[in-house]
Amino acid sequence: MRAVDLIEKKKNGGEHTQEEINFLINGYMNGLVEDYQMSAWLMAVCFKGLTDAETAYLTKSFVDSGEVLDFSEIALHVADKHSTGGVGDKVTLVLAPILASLGIYTAKLSGRGLGFTGGTIDKLESIPNFRCELSKDEFFNQIKNVHVAISSQSPNLTPADGKIYVLRDVTATVDNKSLICASVVSKKIASGATSIVLDVKFGSGAFIKTKEEALELAELMIKTGKLLNRKIDVVISSMEQPLGYNIGNSLEVIESIEFLKGFYGDDLYEVTLALLCKTLKNCGFAYDMTDAKKMMDTVIKDGSALNKFKEIITAQGGNPDVIRDYSLFEIGKNKIEVKALEGGYISKLDAFDVAHCAKLLGAGRDKKSDKIDYGAGAILKKKISDAVNQGETVMELYFNDVDKNKLDDAVAIARNSFKITKIKVDKPVLIF
Repeated sequence: MRAVDLIEKKKNGGEHTQEEINFLINGYMNGLVEDYQMSAWLMAVCFKGLTDAETAYLTKSFVDSGEVLDFSEIALHVADKHSTGGVGDKVTLVLAPILASLGIYTAKLSGRGLGFTGGTIDKLESIPNFRCELSKDEFFNQIKNVHVAISSQSPNLTPADGKIYVLRDVTATVDNKSLICASVVSKKIASGATSIVLDVKFGSGAFIKTKEEALELAELMIKTGKLLNRKIDVVISSMEQPLGYNIGNSLEVIESIEFLKGFYGDDLYEVTLALLCKTLKNCGFAYDMTDAKKMMDTVIKDGSALNKFKEIITAQGGNPDVIRDYSLFEIGKNKIEVKALEGGYISKLDAFDVAHCAKLLGAGRDKKSDKIDYGAGAILKKKISDAVNQGETVMELYFNDVDKNKLDDAVAIARNSFKITKIKVDKPVLIF
């Protein structure tokens, strides 16, 4: 069996066997399949697709490339949640401590920024000294003692997906449904979760652009889970405008801390509650949305969710003082205010444009070796349906050392990301 033959087979629309998928993945891990060969195969997959069976084969191969955690000795239910990626999506940062403060063990394997979307690991690493690379034993023991851990993929857990994840980011092979499915579901299975809830996003700021495509991906994930003996629940949500108000690594952690202090926007609250409700029902902690809302509001109001986030930071080596002192974060030393040229109502706020702008300012990567500027990003002052006066600030841009051409492009894109009309539009529907 040769990699070039399998690339040719997929290029011509052929269907792989489990053995062929295993050969490619194992070969990539042991160096027999080169970066350029895997890149070619990934591109062929993007053009020709994978069947449901091939998607399950790939998912299983990712899982089998490492170890699978087992928490059955410490908990009946272990929760995990994952998003397919969005702009300003910091739900994990608030949901994980909320779940743990409610007594639900939460094992979260997360990734770095992919394409134009932010990554939970990059966000957490903006906390001084925070360590995301936990060994299997460290991950297990933290969940046992703190009830929650958020880790990057360790060398022992889905290492094949971790290696391919980085490659996809820089080869324009991010947005294939089967590749997304295999990446997400494999991490959930490897993390030992018994309750898997996924947030499938669609819109300008997501890899999936339409509601119909999001439904296809959701169904594929559910099918893949069934084929691999895992029950998966899915929430489908819109990403036409950013989630929350802060975009960029340090800025998003700050917004998450504010959320846990009880200061939050309606959209971030709504998505977090929807995912929390499904998880609580799966684990037998709540019957419906009313129960879930009451429980979530209680742990935010009494401070236990915020204290749990502080425990996570402390357990993973970070500086817990960031909870009360935001000056400990890196924030861009330069700021540009983007102002409205006329009065009216915000009728459009394009999530992709905002993400593109933040990436140009340094918040994302162009190639896998790039370093991220944790302090770069944007703060939205207005969102769709909000009134705005002429000259009022719509968005603030934060940056450090940025090439002038990139900065000029970022400012232009930011100005074009929103549209103002004289007639007020309704707030967009968020959860489908």
